[in-house]
Amino acid sequence: MNNILGLVDGIAAHIADDEWVLVTDEQQIPTAERAILPLQRWKKMVLLDETQAGQLGVLFGPDDEPEEIVPWVDGILMVVLQFQSFRDGRAYSQANLLRTRYQFKGDLRAVGDVLRDQLVLMRHCGFSSFAVREDKSVLDALKGLTGFDLIYARSVTNPEPLFRRRGLKL
Repeated sequence: MNNILGLVDGIAAHIADDEWVLVTDEQQIPTAERAILPLQRWKKMVLLDETQAGQLGVLFGPDDEPEEIVPWVDGILMVVLQFQSFRDGRAYSQANLLRTRYQFKGDLRAVGDVLRDQLVLMRHCGFSSFAVREDKSVLDALKGLTGFDLIYARSVTNPEPLFRRRGLKL
């Protein structure tokens, strides 16, 4: 994957040498790179060999349920959530569930129809890396993560609402 942005110690950066590659159901798993497999293929691999959970990334489609990986959530390095359209917000809910309810600590990546205007909200939902659409500038998208970042409501990145962060009591 090219156009990858990631958060390194909370700072957004372009990741030029991404080691992860998306693999479809029909493709052979590469040996030189880290593979991201669709959820059902990933589960088959992990059920055959539990140690695969920490070696392979898992790709969720919009209809996939995050609780399917709960038994292995502590060992997974990469979960990829797919935005089939910028109008489809199911991956935001999946991200929030993975971070809050299931305590996923690894890299949570957004792929698909990922645009600059969505990056701040994605970050607040728990995403830590972003595969920006190939027809968009990764440097321009980087500005989307360094701009406006203050939100009133609580989020994965800011569990308390703004009034509590500012010390106001109601």
